[in-house]
Amino acid sequence: MTEKRISDLLRVNRSAADADRPRRVAVTSPRTAAARRPRRPLTTEIDEQTRLGEVYMASLVRTQFRLGLFVCSVLGCVVGGLPLLFLLVPELRSADLFGLPLPWMVLAGLIYPAFVVGAWLYVRQAERNERHFADLMERE
Repeated sequence: MTEKRISDLLRVNRSAADADRPRRVAVTSPRTAAARRPRRPLTTEIDEQTRLGEVYMASLVRTQFRLGLFVCSVLGCVVGGLPLLFLLVPELRSADLFGLPLPWMVLAGLIYPAFVVGAWLYVRQAERNERHFADLMERE
């Protein structure tokens, strides 16, 4: 027999074998909903003070604490840096503003607006963190 004839016979035998095989069928359970457990909202985890709820709350507290440390350190560097600036630049110590020494004016009057701006930025970012946390709780 020739090679062409052998390959034709093999092709015919394969197609006949495929016709004899039963067709594949996907089997699914009619009770797929029964196997699933209902999901509990994450707010329930926090209310019941479970371990998962503690992890979420610790995450929020840690984020807020980190923000507070950042704002306090920035304001501390500004307030602590001003006397250092007046010490290192002697011309600023002798400068007058509206008849009063510049160091007194800066330390007595211009520090408070910096505190107000720092507090405003802290509250704004803290509320953003809380909104993000609330969105996370609603999404799950």
